[in-house]
Amino acid sequence: MYKNIDNNAFQEGMAKEDAVLIDVRSGMETMDGIIPGAILIDIMGGDFMDKVQGMDKNKVYYIYCRSGNRSGAACGAMANMGFNHLNNLANGIMMWDGPVVLPQ
Repeated sequence: MYKNIDNNAFQEGMAKEDAVLIDVRSGMETMDGIIPGAILIDIMGGDFMDKVQGMDKNKVYYIYCRSGNRSGAACGAMANMGFNHLNNLANGIMMWDGPVVLPQ
């Protein structure tokens, strides 16, 4: 199970110490900018499940994509893998009003 949350709740949550921020867009999409501190794991990449499987299931995850659809799918997949603390940026980075940086 996961929560769809708005920009304010997403910004508050991702600032917490136990938060992990994941951008599930493709590499090309991230060229327009990412939310600072995000880990890039393309949900359409063949290794998404492998990369996520090794992550700490007790942390709180904040996941986003362009519009909220793929990140919702990522949250669903992670919930099926036993992750319990999942938050989806409801409208994706398209409607994000927080800081954005270019990927490194």
